[in-house]
Amino acid sequence: MPTAAERIVEFLAAQGIDRAFCVPGESYIALLDALHANNRMDLVTCRSEGGAGFMAVADAKLTGLPGVVLVSRGPGACNAGIAVHTAEQDAVPLILLVGQVEKRDLRRNAFQEIDYANMFRGVAKWVGEATDPDQAPELIARAFAMAMGGVPGPVVLSLPEDVLAMQCAAPALPATLPAPLAPAPADTARLAALLRTAERPILLAGHGFESAAGRAALQGFAEAWQLPVAVSFRRQDLFPNSHPLYAGDLGLRNPDDQRAAFAEADLVVALGTRLTDITTQGWSWPAAGQRLVHVCADPRFLGWLFPAELALAADAQATIAALAAHAPGAPAGRADWARRLHALHVADCQVAPGRFADGVAFAEVAKLIERVAPADAIVTLDAGTFGAPFYRKTAWTPPQRLLAPVSGAMGFGVPAAVAAALRCPGRPVIGLVGDGGALMTGGELAVAVARGAALKLVLSDNGSYASIRIHQEKAHPGRVSGTSLINPDFAQWCAAFRVPVTQVESNADFPALEAALRTPGPAAIVVRTSLEAVLPRRLAAE
Repeated sequence: MPTAAERIVEFLAAQGIDRAFCVPGESYIALLDALHANNRMDLVTCRSEGGAGFMAVADAKLTGLPGVVLVSRGPGACNAGIAVHTAEQDAVPLILLVGQVEKRDLRRNAFQEIDYANMFRGVAKWVGEATDPDQAPELIARAFAMAMGGVPGPVVLSLPEDVLAMQCAAPALPATLPAPLAPAPADTARLAALLRTAERPILLAGHGFESAAGRAALQGFAEAWQLPVAVSFRRQDLFPNSHPLYAGDLGLRNPDDQRAAFAEADLVVALGTRLTDITTQGWSWPAAGQRLVHVCADPRFLGWLFPAELALAADAQATIAALAAHAPGAPAGRADWARRLHALHVADCQVAPGRFADGVAFAEVAKLIERVAPADAIVTLDAGTFGAPFYRKTAWTPPQRLLAPVSGAMGFGVPAAVAAALRCPGRPVIGLVGDGGALMTGGELAVAVARGAALKLVLSDNGSYASIRIHQEKAHPGRVSGTSLINPDFAQWCAAFRVPVTQVESNADFPALEAALRTPGPAAIVVRTSLEAVLPRRLAAE
């Protein structure tokens, strides 16, 4: 008879989940043994639970299936919490399996015990706990369904150490996922009528189009109806940025002229997005008086801040499919509107060359990477000022992928690059990280080296928590407190992982940077990055 642990692994493998990420712990030894016995799942041993969680988030974004993370009780779960929050903010399916204290010790403040229902209540979609081995099939099936259903997100399953090792008499259960919700025919007809008559519409696309099929459906729909497409926060890879219908993204510090143009839209169709604060420019857009159609699979996000003329608790792609029954149409002036929006985006992509005594303007590095990145490249970004030009100055074209934390979590870049290189060994992977994030989870580079994953790591070294320094300079000019960094020699640090290193000290080293990116195999590129180039005093002077 199988153990509860074996039932869990059996279910995950049956759903096509072929990889899990972990930092091992004695509280789930039985689960590790079950994975050893199952030849359909690869177990990736990581150097930190946060890194393991970030890898699982990135893997889920590439596969469309839940990323699976295995951690031990207490400290392990706490360290993995950053990935749970990242998955929730990014609408990514994630299953966190936590080895728990033995059943007899539950709720007794035992060694490393935490009540995970209370701990993750505000961030996970669902938290379960198996107190009987026969619950294992039911709970893992429910975890899968909850992670994948509606707006995807993270779930947590607590597994007491002794329960995992017990025999499970309950049979394995199949996965049950409801069909994506489609709008009612009357609502579809109403939406079609709004689309035909709007002179200045904007289609705002979000997480509902994350898959390759979703991206293709989005582009086909926009072209058929001649709809300008804007993408929600940090989802630039949903739509070809050079396409004449691309209107740009809704992110941090959108240019005033672009925001003014968006405010002129007479119809905003928000598909597959929760309309969060950054996407809505601080809850200011769509403004009162702008007609809004909001389509989101989770009805909790409909009508709570933005009154909608039409609010549909439906799947974004199912909504597009339903509209196929209606003939597209558009007023004659819409083409001029689309051209105007695209021109504003193109103007915002320009980078003025500059020279700085303290290093390279990283925006110029971003433009070089844009030029040399292959058509199927996967680029991962950590949080930091170095990432800004990849959102506002770089053109993305599917099937290129941009994996970046909507949550703004530092430490995502390196683990995400490792996961991408493991998942897609035939595709170029470029991971970008700052000096802050590098020393948070950069040790996961050891996983890439151990497994022969040929990723390119570009490390921006400006000796500062620069994103915070910028805010500091605006609020308290010249009063630097807590934002300066004393860094190791990052070239030697990367070399210690046995990765070939290229150093970029100035623009004169750009040919070496390009050569390192184009040369097959792993590489680390350490860029001495100008802090002065991004500080408000310099920007104000311009």
